[in-house]
Parts: sequence; C-alpha cells; structure tokens
Amino acid sequence: IIGATTRVALLSSPLRDRFGVTYHLDFYEEKDIEKIITQSAQKLEAKIHTPKTKKNTACARPTPHVANPLLKRVRDYAEMKNGGVINQKITRDALQALAIDRLGLDEVDRKILETIINKFQGGPVGIRTISAATSEEEDTIEDVYEPYLLQIGFLARTSQGRVATEHAYRHLGIKKPENKKLF
Repeated sequence: IIGATTRVALLSSPLRDRFGVTYHLDFYEEKDIEKIITQSAQKLEAKIHTPKTKKNTACARPTPHVANPLLKRVRDYAEMKNGGVINQKITRDALQALAIDRLGLDEVDRKILETIINKFQGGPVGIRTISAATSEEEDTIEDVYEPYLLQIGFLARTSQGRVATEHAYRHLGIKKPENKKLF
C-alpha cells in the first residue's frame, strides 16, 4: 500500500511466460459497442429508433462501462422529454445536458486537457502534477481518462510527462502557441 492507494503488482515477464499463452485486450470496435448498446437497450426496454442513434448514444467511447451508463442517462432523458423514445435529437440534447461532446469527452476529459494546455503550456507535465491541478486521483486519470485520450490522439506520453497534442488544441478550440512543437 502506497499512501491510501492500493497498487496492483504487475507480473514479471518470466512469471508471465510460464502461463504459456498471454492475451492482449484491445478497445471495442464501433460495431461491437453498437451491439452492446442494442442488447442493453433491449434489457432496459429503451426504444431506440435508428442505428445512427445507437452509435451516438454510445458516443464514440469504446468501453461498455462508459457506454451503458450513458444509455441509461439518455433513456432517462427520453422518458422525461419524449415519452421514452430515443432519437437523434433526444440523444444530442441529453448528451449536451451531460456536457459530453461528439467524441465522448466529458468535463473531466476536457479539464485534464485544458489544465495541461493552459497551466503547463501543453506539457510535458507529470501525472502527479496533473492530479494536483485537477483534483483527480492519479490512478483515476491513468486508468479511466488517459487511455481514451491516448487512443484518440489527444494526449501523448513522453519520458518527461504528458503532452497535449495538436488534435487536442483543435478539438478544444485553443490556439496553439507559435513556438511550441506539438505531437
């Protein structure tokens, strides 16, 4: 135990090799998330009208533990605003009310990126510093937010720390510094 945080020890390479077969899990593909949303919608008895709405309900985040709660919130919003029917407009309005953008970034994702860009000139900046500046736990940033930001190319990890990429600047509508080389 380090401080109040429990760390899981990773297996060493020699020990891992003794298992014979190791697997690497990738992010879900869009079609798989849509299938998961379809199954979840059936269980929730949510009425989704078009396949495009299913895609938007998942909001591009490639993980069921994010997509399924989003579906529930969109369903709840649809219950209040549209008699339970989930369509494009209801989905867009619900996600806007939840402050989730078209790429699936929520307030914390944006807060992390904006902190790196605005407080630390785009980086590099260490995870502890990001954690202190955003009031988010280091483990939460590393395990929940960072993988998706890395996957979509908004964040880069360097030996000196995290760096916001040119894609992040563009998405957030922040002008990149003239003299700053971005990833």
